[in-house]
Amino acid sequence: MAKDDKRKGISLGIRLFVLIIILSTVPLVLSSFYLTSRAETQDIENTVQRSREQAMILANQLQASGYISAPNDQSVSFMLSQVADIWDARIQVMDADCRIINDSYNVDKGRYNVSEQVMSCLSAKSVVTYADREEMMSIIAYPMVRAEGTERTVEGIVLVTKDLSDAVGGILYVRERMPLYLLVVLGTLVLVSLLSIFFLMRPLRKLVQSVDAAADGSLRGSVNVRNYKETARISDAVNRTIGRLRMLDESRQEFISDVAHELKTPITSVRVLAESLLSMGEVPNELYREFMEDITKEIDRESHIIDDLLSMVRLDRGVSALHVSNININDWLQQTLKRLMPIAQAAGVELAYESFRPVMADVDEAKMTQAITNLVENAIKYNREGGWVRVSLNADLKYFYIKVADSGCGIPEEAQEHIFERFFRVDKDRARATGGTGLGLSITKSIINMHNGAIKVHSSTEEGSTFVVRIPLVYTEEDAGEEQG
Repeated sequence: MAKDDKRKGISLGIRLFVLIIILSTVPLVLSSFYLTSRAETQDIENTVQRSREQAMILANQLQASGYISAPNDQSVSFMLSQVADIWDARIQVMDADCRIINDSYNVDKGRYNVSEQVMSCLSAKSVVTYADREEMMSIIAYPMVRAEGTERTVEGIVLVTKDLSDAVGGILYVRERMPLYLLVVLGTLVLVSLLSIFFLMRPLRKLVQSVDAAADGSLRGSVNVRNYKETARISDAVNRTIGRLRMLDESRQEFISDVAHELKTPITSVRVLAESLLSMGEVPNELYREFMEDITKEIDRESHIIDDLLSMVRLDRGVSALHVSNININDWLQQTLKRLMPIAQAAGVELAYESFRPVMADVDEAKMTQAITNLVENAIKYNREGGWVRVSLNADLKYFYIKVADSGCGIPEEAQEHIFERFFRVDKDRARATGGTGLGLSITKSIINMHNGAIKVHSSTEEGSTFVVRIPLVYTEEDAGEEQG
């Protein structure tokens, strides 16, 4: 089953690897295309802007030299040819009728140019800029305008046509090789990611190995992975868990040992008594009866231990569910103490009861009877002759309180935190003499916890003990366990 669980889901390392690749590659690809596109646009804009400036300078020079009226000036024609070569552009000069009077390519001289750019420049009497990224070409139409008063007349037009391929050649070169660059970067990212994840996941792998060892039953070691703050906190939590598991394991082993010892002791006594009878041959009836009474006591003690063990197991497993009902606590407690009165009288102990107010509460009558009976019986058993046991009942708006005080031998301070543990006895010899199993207080606390209550003890050696039980007046399952302090 564990192997099947390991196959399910995706490893954290794989998730991190995919996340790193996506977070690195996607922005890189998008930014690369954006930057190259932006650089291409900027180069085109810069080239077009220079062409406008060059066209303006050229138009001003031609207009100042009067070239439109004297287009046969060879020096100007030679200058235009040189400028076109320098600018790596085609320059056409047209008169007001759109007739080409000079063409640096010597192709269309004498013809008419009625292109959209020329006509727009002629009608608007202002510069017209055209750039086509698909054809990689820009056209600048710059008018030579003569102003007479408010009248503005176009004398001619300078048309500069430039190929943009050279302007964006570097960007195109980079763009063509972009897939190769991205492949190299991606490979580097993959390698760096794998190495990073390997070292990042190593503490987690060590942590998993330690937890697996604990899960396989190795509770003696500890987890100490402190490479990161998170792994340190997990290590501390796992160590606390292992510590509790170790305590539970030790408690379980001790419990088994105690159970074996407690069950074996009465059986050993019965066996010794039976063997003694058998070895005596003919014995008087009085001695025979005395031995049989001792055997009966040991059998009763064995039965008592088994009953307590069964009660404790049911409480631990939750098999013994509560049957809560609203009862009169005063009447119930009075009846419970009435049944215990003969035990107190036989032990020469005074049993007194005091109620401060009427109390109605939600409890499981049978289980609470068992819990309070255990407390009062212990107070009677571990008392002195002529002593007393006082039981009182009180309540407030939320809880009712049962106090069981006695004039017994008391409980040493160092033992008070252990008295609710299974098979713990303050005085083992006296407990066995009185028939105690060491389970009564553990069962009592479990029952009180099931009612969302609490129990506390106050005791001093030779001054007696006082147990205080607190139980909610109204039982609610949602609050189960919250009052177990």
